[in-house]
Amino acid sequence: MPHLLIIDLPGGNDTDIVDAAIRMGCEFSFLTSDLGHYQRQDTVFKKLSQAFTCLEIKNFNYAKVQAAVVKLNLIHPIDAIISLLDTRLIEAAKIAAKLGLPYLNPEAATLLRDKSSVRQRLSEKGISQPAYLKAETTSELINAVEQLGLPVLIKPVDGYGSQNIVVLQEQADLDPWISPLEDMLPIGADYGLGVHGRDKLVVERFLSGRLLGCDTLTFKGKHQLLGVHEKKMFAPPSFAIQGGTFCSRSAEHEVIEDYVFFVLDAVGFNCGAAHVEIMVTKEGPQLIEINPRLVGAKIARLSSHGLGYSVHEALIRLHLGYADRPLPNSRRPAVAVSRWIVAPCAGLMKDLSLPDQSDRRIKEIDILAKAGDRVNPPFENADRLGVVMAAGDASDDIENFLDQFVKLIDVIVQPVG
Repeated sequence: MPHLLIIDLPGGNDTDIVDAAIRMGCEFSFLTSDLGHYQRQDTVFKKLSQAFTCLEIKNFNYAKVQAAVVKLNLIHPIDAIISLLDTRLIEAAKIAAKLGLPYLNPEAATLLRDKSSVRQRLSEKGISQPAYLKAETTSELINAVEQLGLPVLIKPVDGYGSQNIVVLQEQADLDPWISPLEDMLPIGADYGLGVHGRDKLVVERFLSGRLLGCDTLTFKGKHQLLGVHEKKMFAPPSFAIQGGTFCSRSAEHEVIEDYVFFVLDAVGFNCGAAHVEIMVTKEGPQLIEINPRLVGAKIARLSSHGLGYSVHEALIRLHLGYADRPLPNSRRPAVAVSRWIVAPCAGLMKDLSLPDQSDRRIKEIDILAKAGDRVNPPFENADRLGVVMAAGDASDDIENFLDQFVKLIDVIVQPVG
């Protein structure tokens, strides 16, 4: 029975990877800096209680982390390291290297945790991407915006999940009352579980076009494109994703695949899952960013509905070294579509009621919010209340069906001052 070491959970509460490990008959141990965070979530901790052991290393001090993992490996040999959290990427890569297990190499992991360093590497490789500048001080930030000219996008070099992003599209956006550049540093970003941002920004030319997310698996440097998500955004000034359409193969994927694989090779990506976001512009594909882990925010489930097998299980198989073996129980791929449920206004959620769910095209509905939660209209991804997923043979049919279904969801919010 394979023994996995799972390092923290995405969002601090997403147990999909644990569920996949249990379905596959794997044993697992769990490593975190804050076990209390999970113990306070009854449903989550009930699943983590099935672990062989739970290790807590306060502040995630790496020397102590490595010592604890090496000791565990002597007691019960570890067969794979699994982490879906950006902020644990470097430590996971180092641990895997120490134990000689398949994982992204530490050099690439370190590079990919700094978006400005990734931009620099791609520039050296001659890969097409938006113009950019980095900023570590307020004066550098103001100069970068002036030098690049509007529109620009500003984000932390170590950010993820569309957090702390600012877009300046026109001169009015530079009004100090709207987007005060002088107050953006220090960011003070808190990524949870004791991890804080490094107060460094990257300023990029803001692109327009079709936003695509490309899911890949890589083993021993060989990449596989699982499929492509076409993302649908809420209207500006929101940065939240309204939903997406996943398709495993289309006529344009060959060009996209070549670009994505070129980008992954350029940063030395040799093992694991990646979610590469690109903008398809008139000049061709342009990199938005490389997310060096399985796609989050429940989107991996959407991929699974489209592919006919669990991508979480596929990732575990990859890290166990089974990447060259056929996946079980696969079926003919379909088109899978998601739409997020959001609040109509700010306030406290009183109730959320769903329409009839008997249509077989509906694959799952996951409600994240509960009565009494403070909610906001969608500005960033954290404002989403739940998700609905459907699958079928034709993208237009499924998208139209799901758009109408979501309109029938009644979210009742009590406004507060």
